[in-house]
Amino acid sequence: MWPEILPGPVACAPRRCRKTDVRTRIAPLVRGQDVRLLAVSATTGVVVAMIVALFDALTVEVIYEWLLDQELSVQAAAPFLGAVGAVLLLRYGGFNAGASTSDEYVRAFHERSPSIPLREVPGKLAAGITTIGLGGAVGLEGPSIYAGSALGLSMNSRLGRWLQRDEAKVLMTAGAAAGVAAVFKAPATGVMFAMEAPYREDVTPHALLPSLLAAASSYATFVALVGTEPVVPLLDQESSSLLAVQAVDLLGALLLGIGAGLGGRGFAWLVRRAKVLGKDLPVFRRLLIGGGTLAALAVASHEAFGESLTLGPGTDSMAWVVDDRTLSLIALLFVLRIVATAATLVAGGVGGLFIPLATLGVVMGEFVGEALGEGETILYPILGLAAFLGAGYRAPIAAVMFVAESTGGVGSFVVPALVAAAVSQLVAGPSSVADHQHQHRLGYLERRFTLPLSSILSTDVLTVPPDATVSEFVYFHVLARRERIVPVVDGGAYVGMARLDDISELDRDAWENLTIADVMATELPTARPSWTLRDAVVAMETSGTDLIAVTDAEGTFIGLVAEEDIVKLDEILDETGA
Repeated sequence: MWPEILPGPVACAPRRCRKTDVRTRIAPLVRGQDVRLLAVSATTGVVVAMIVALFDALTVEVIYEWLLDQELSVQAAAPFLGAVGAVLLLRYGGFNAGASTSDEYVRAFHERSPSIPLREVPGKLAAGITTIGLGGAVGLEGPSIYAGSALGLSMNSRLGRWLQRDEAKVLMTAGAAAGVAAVFKAPATGVMFAMEAPYREDVTPHALLPSLLAAASSYATFVALVGTEPVVPLLDQESSSLLAVQAVDLLGALLLGIGAGLGGRGFAWLVRRAKVLGKDLPVFRRLLIGGGTLAALAVASHEAFGESLTLGPGTDSMAWVVDDRTLSLIALLFVLRIVATAATLVAGGVGGLFIPLATLGVVMGEFVGEALGEGETILYPILGLAAFLGAGYRAPIAAVMFVAESTGGVGSFVVPALVAAAVSQLVAGPSSVADHQHQHRLGYLERRFTLPLSSILSTDVLTVPPDATVSEFVYFHVLARRERIVPVVDGGAYVGMARLDDISELDRDAWENLTIADVMATELPTARPSWTLRDAVVAMETSGTDLIAVTDAEGTFIGLVAEEDIVKLDEILDETGA
């Protein structure tokens, strides 16, 4: 007789039980996220940190520190040589790539199939080393973001069989967050910047957990390699001067917000103009203009301040300005730093604008603090940093987060920083130093409506000539092909629409005598190939038709777009996950 089997816990091998227990504990933490994606994100962060650490060491510790010890003549000539080196490296080592870095991340973010070539990363990093190391007034975060986002996309393409097809953009965002987290030693700032940068008035929430893991692993790896010394030099001072925030400081934050908003707006306009000149001018001419300007600025700043404060990203300027300086010298430094950054962009230098914006904010904050008689505290420089950075990049949360992380979480800074950043956003308006930013995220249907009209354009269409009789139209199109609306084309030119609804009102005896030209509808709108689905839907809704003809600028017939085809396309995109 078989023994009775009693209900109870099922025995299992200890190793298998431990594995099941671990999965049970992890599952609630990563619900909705593929564990493989999170593992790849963390790995991406580690690799990005190693790349950024090498980039930072070569740029700052080796070349830039060497430059600061040289004679003024060498310092004046160095930015020109750096720009020349950047141009040559981009052309011959970067596969003729452009000078843009973080802008490429924003551009790729809004593409249906994002692409940032990994093969261009070494050339852009090398160009960034020569630009910044030899005194270009841009920041290290641009090449770092470019390298991180390119590596994230590369990881997705190489490990595609283990990842889902829609995770390329997630890994790209995680890589960008890792780049910022490493170069600024601020992981939360990296996450927020990567999520805020693509939009002027919105954030992307879809890559939050992968970006957090990538930024955390990148930060931990980077500080293990290079240490935890703050990127902004004034933030390593004693925190006793940070705690005495009074009501008057909120007024100062308001003034800083207004000033930073106006300044950020003007600086964004100047940056956009400099980028255009850097692309449009002949290479020799832009090198001569940009390099010559940087040389003159180096000499002028050395005469005014005793050192060449227009060289480099701006951390030296931050350290200099927080000492006891006159208002006139502070204002002069502000103007010279603006011109230096613009000249670097005109020359074709490779670098970011985060630290240059932060530098201008610190200088403006010190000016306001001195004007209010509060020059002893570093509160105002830090509030200026948050306001100017937030206004320039349209990234207020990242700016305030950078303040919070960089000051060791001193709570008394956060409220004034929020006030300054919020006011600067209102004053700055839609201006931004970043190209390709969208105003906000599009909804489900809005994304569909941005598709090009060519995605549903039917070009294999039978037409009817205007001299055909109504009878021929009825028998050959309506009865034989079940077509209720047919485009009327005369020698390739679109002239109208033949509609069954119009013909049904005619006496049947007149069908043999009337031509299509007599009854066709000529008031219906036509579409252009450059239209989006939104444009076509609006035109069809306005005219009360479910079919619209597409023509070129000369009126030549190209094809048709039907309302039912838009619905079918939406169903196909849903089923394929596109």
